[in-house]
Amino acid sequence: MTATVPQPEQVDSKGLKGGALSLLSSVVIGVASTAPAYSLAASLGFIVASGGALLAGVKAPGIVILAFIPMYLIAVAYQELNKAEPDCGTTFTWGTRAFGPITGWLGGWGIVAADVIVMANLAQVAGSYSFIFAGDLGLTGVADLANDPLWSTVAGVIWIAVMTYICYRGIELSARIQYVLLSVEVIVLVLFSLFALVRVYTGTAESYSLVPSLDWFNPFTLDFGSVIAPAVLTAIFIYWGWDTAVSINEETENPTKTPGRAAVISTLLLLGTYALVTVAAVAFAGVGTGGIGLGNETNAADVFSAIGPALFGSSALGHAAALLLALSILTSAAASTQTTILPTARTTLSMAVFRALPEKFARIHPKFLTPTWSTIAMGIASIGFYVLFTLISIQLLGALIGSIGLMIAFYYGLTGFACAWYYRKTMWSSFRNVIMRGLFPLLGGLMLTAVFIYGLQQYALPDWLVDENGDNVTIFGIGAVAVVGIGAMVIGVVVMLVWWAVNSDYFRGKTLPRHTDGNPLPVAQIAPAQNTRDDGITNAPRE
Repeated sequence: MTATVPQPEQVDSKGLKGGALSLLSSVVIGVASTAPAYSLAASLGFIVASGGALLAGVKAPGIVILAFIPMYLIAVAYQELNKAEPDCGTTFTWGTRAFGPITGWLGGWGIVAADVIVMANLAQVAGSYSFIFAGDLGLTGVADLANDPLWSTVAGVIWIAVMTYICYRGIELSARIQYVLLSVEVIVLVLFSLFALVRVYTGTAESYSLVPSLDWFNPFTLDFGSVIAPAVLTAIFIYWGWDTAVSINEETENPTKTPGRAAVISTLLLLGTYALVTVAAVAFAGVGTGGIGLGNETNAADVFSAIGPALFGSSALGHAAALLLALSILTSAAASTQTTILPTARTTLSMAVFRALPEKFARIHPKFLTPTWSTIAMGIASIGFYVLFTLISIQLLGALIGSIGLMIAFYYGLTGFACAWYYRKTMWSSFRNVIMRGLFPLLGGLMLTAVFIYGLQQYALPDWLVDENGDNVTIFGIGAVAVVGIGAMVIGVVVMLVWWAVNSDYFRGKTLPRHTDGNPLPVAQIAPAQNTRDDGITNAPRE
């Protein structure tokens, strides 16, 4: 017996609004969650080089394509697991069903930790670009505030607060805003790429520009341990976010099919976009360590700001194009700030429903049908983490992308293994199931495990990340990237043990028992716990 499909306006067992989103809305949210413009601006330089030394270099397009492979394989795992149990807890729920409460809880924590940490980067970019965009509009005095730590932080905090409020107000409002924000950034990215390639092929580009070559798409001439693994971990960051389309599964028109399809479609759309933009950027800017070269470490935090003036020139038309590029990055960071809150709030909602977190996180707004405490707590935690890291060292924000890559590899990989294990008894019923429920998820998990291990070794090196003065950015003498990534997971273990001591129902399998026969759960077993709306009405389990 499979789970019933919620009808429009119907409320499911957790109180979320079933049937609110179509396949197109889910794909838009999935793609927007990756923040294509922001992700490329903040990551491409780190894929090309590290610490001023070339990493992937001109092979960056190949790395981007290579990183897509495990992303697609894990998207398939999400699709198949969602068919069995369309729960908004995703990795938390599926990891618990397959491997037990400890593994599932840590999988859920991996989602929460990665999302909270990335919010610092997103807020930093949104805050700074707010002033840059205002300056491009003619308010030159305001533009100087982009480099002021205090004011850029204030602006970033405001962005988090605004997007938290939008998520609080309802999933449909969130989706409508994403249509606008995503349209702006995708159109601008395509125009940027076409303009750059036209200038390269017509010979009107810079002296250091490069004509694209098929060899750029072959990363296998690079060393795996020291180059491919850390570069892929960084490239994984630019794909990360499509799983938001699955975390909103209980709010879609067809929760057993639509979310999984949206996840796979999102990864394919991202592959085409990223391949085009990466080739264009490498071709026009080159990979040199000076000027606008992508190997220049001073450009690593935002390669588009470096490329824009040289690409578009100083004419009125060029100024307008540069303004659009700045707008695309601003809207990208803003959109991703919003869509990062969505999956985190729903993960903690699911964890609370199954009593893996305090009951307050399971509360639903009686009118908007959104998680209240979970959404607000995500906003507060993100603001706190962002301000803390800014006070310690703005340079540490550069360590976050790599550390997020470690957590992404962890919980995506765990989902791949959970799929293969969950279906281990029933996948043999057809060749299709062997591939889609066994081979693909297992390969995706193994690939991410390999890049996690080798990438962690490189990130732990003291000289992996250096500041503007050439000094190593370390914590306790260990590379800051590795410490932030592993430290976040250690904190998760501590939080888990504390909650275990407070309420052990979940950890004893009372609320979310293991289920590994590979068949969809009977509807009544999908959500055995209860949650409460903020008006005091209890939402009963599905029957």
